[in-house]
Amino acid sequence: MSHTIGVRQAQKLKTRQALLDAALGLLEHQSLSSLGLREVTRAVGVAPTAFYRHFDDTAALGVALVEETLGSLHGMIGAILAETGDSEERLDRSVGLIARHVTAQPAHFRFIAREQHGGVSRVREAIAAQLRLFAQEVAQVLGEEPESAGWEREDLLMLGGLYVDHMVLTASALLDAGPEGEREVVRVARRRLRLVTVGRAHWLDKP
Repeated sequence: MSHTIGVRQAQKLKTRQALLDAALGLLEHQSLSSLGLREVTRAVGVAPTAFYRHFDDTAALGVALVEETLGSLHGMIGAILAETGDSEERLDRSVGLIARHVTAQPAHFRFIAREQHGGVSRVREAIAAQLRLFAQEVAQVLGEEPESAGWEREDLLMLGGLYVDHMVLTASALLDAGPEGEREVVRVARRRLRLVTVGRAHWLDKP
């Protein structure tokens, strides 16, 4: 009995992932707001009613794609920021991490870049929530460093937001540049981060 339940659960997860993968492929050529669930189920080869066993609607599918794309990055970026070395070194490694993920999953990041300001509010909100969480995580780690002595929480969050905004811009630039332009995008991204780091060192200087 338990074996049968396990097989069914595995099949359910397989179908869910197939729906996500099919939607991602279709979204290379259209926005989420124009995507129909029948298109997705046709691509997978299941009945339209099967869609509702996994998602309430296409907006819920879009939120799942956001979590699939950005959710796994939280632990990775947190691990990099927790490593030894100065903040500039660690942020450099973060740029490298983003570059590797964009190269490995370009369709996922194209989806994020397009839907961040797209027509589906739940997906926009899901992306914004993930980016806020990233900013909070970065602010927390930076706040534990000696360079942040005397900083207000609001300022740390602003600094974390700057770094995260920069990562988003870097991901978009990598998508536009393609493999041949990746090295230059990464070089410029690292220089910009150094500029933010220099500014951070003088934030509490008296005017």
